[in-house]
Amino acid sequence: MRDKIVAAFRRLRYYSKKDIFTLRNIALVIVIVLCAYFIIGTVNATARNWALEQKLKERQLIYAKMKIEVDTLKLEQEYYKTEEYQELTARAKAGKMLPGEKMVILPPNSEAALKKYNEPAEEIPSYRSNFSEWLDFLFG
Repeated sequence: MRDKIVAAFRRLRYYSKKDIFTLRNIALVIVIVLCAYFIIGTVNATARNWALEQKLKERQLIYAKMKIEVDTLKLEQEYYKTEEYQELTARAKAGKMLPGEKMVILPPNSEAALKKYNEPAEEIPSYRSNFSEWLDFLFG
């Protein structure tokens, strides 16, 4: 019985040495492992680059918005420095006038004027199909 086990073990060892663990098979396994390593590395690098590109686009958009805001604030600041703005502000807040101008003070609105603008707008006609609209257009 022991001889059979030893013989089977020797056969298995011979078979594995001559047929399985050959230089060709070992090289093939190494090539497959290297290819898998490079593919995984490439996929990881591509995913990282894509995420960085998305972050870059987002930051560029934020930069563009902030630049527009800064330009708008600069223009607003320049407008506040103009004589036109200062004159309008003085007229509105302090009641100042230029020589020769007259101030007109209007009485408060009457009840009829207040009600006129509080009335509901005209009702929108109910929805009609496109076909019925064409029929009305073509045949009156």
